[in-house]
Amino acid sequence: MGDLGVAVVIEDDVDVRNLLDAVLQQAGFEVHSAGTGRDGVDVARQRQANVITLDVGLPDIDGFEVLRRIRQFSDAYIVMLTGRDEELDTITALQGGADDYIVKPFRPRELRARITAMLRRPRVSSGDDAPSSAESGPAGSAAPSGSRRGTVLQHNGLALDTETRTVALGGTPLGLTRSEFDLLHELLKGTGAVRTRADLVRVVRGEYYGEDTYISEADERAVEVHIGNLRRKLREDPQDPRWLVTVRGVGYRLAPKRAE
Repeated sequence: MGDLGVAVVIEDDVDVRNLLDAVLQQAGFEVHSAGTGRDGVDVARQRQANVITLDVGLPDIDGFEVLRRIRQFSDAYIVMLTGRDEELDTITALQGGADDYIVKPFRPRELRARITAMLRRPRVSSGDDAPSSAESGPAGSAAPSGSRRGTVLQHNGLALDTETRTVALGGTPLGLTRSEFDLLHELLKGTGAVRTRADLVRVVRGEYYGEDTYISEADERAVEVHIGNLRRKLREDPQDPRWLVTVRGVGYRLAPKRAE
C-alpha cells in the first residue's frame, strides 16, 4: 500500500486515466483504475479505497449512480470529474456525497492539492453523506453569540465541538459532511461578521487557495450548495433564520443571538 493509502480512478478516457494514475502515484498512493462504472464500484469495494476520482460520463452507468453505490459501503474521499460546467451537476454530486467537484480540463497540481487538503481534515465516521461525526455531546444552554467554552462554540441552541468535529442541535447530533462542518465553524467563529463566498471557498479548498488565487463561479456555486445542505439539515426557516443569513450579492453571516 502507498504511503497515503489506496486511490481508485474511475475514468473511461485512457489518456485522462493514465494522467490521474500518474498524479496519484506521485502523491504517494497505491493506485487502481477502472474504465466503467460497474468495474469502478467493484474495485473501490475490493481495494477499500481511501480516495476515489470519479468521472461523471461513463459508458455503462453514470458517475452519479456510481457515487450512490459506493456511498453504501465506503466513506472514501470522492472527487467528481466532468467535462460539463452545469449547476445541476454540482448540486447532484455534492448532495450525493461527493467531497469535491472539478471541471475538465483540470490542472494536475490543483487536483493533488485539493486531495491533500481533504486528507488534512479527518473524517471521524461514515454515513449516508459522509458526516464528520455520528455522535456529539450535550449541546447545553445557549451561550453568547460565537462564545467558546473549551473547544465548543454555541449559538441559539447549536453546539459545535472543534476537537471532536461534532455538531448537535438541542442535544441531538447532526451528521455533517467535512465541508459543511468547516463552513459552519467559520461562520460561528466569525460572531456575525460577513464572510464572502470567496472567503468560504478558501475554507473548503484549504491552503491551495490563497488570497491571489482565482475563484471561479463553479467554486462559489459549490459553496452555495453546501450552505443549502446545511440549512436543510438545520431545518432553517429561510424567512426567519436562526443561524445562517444570506447577505445578498456578498456572502453569509451568523444570525443574531436570540433570547431563550
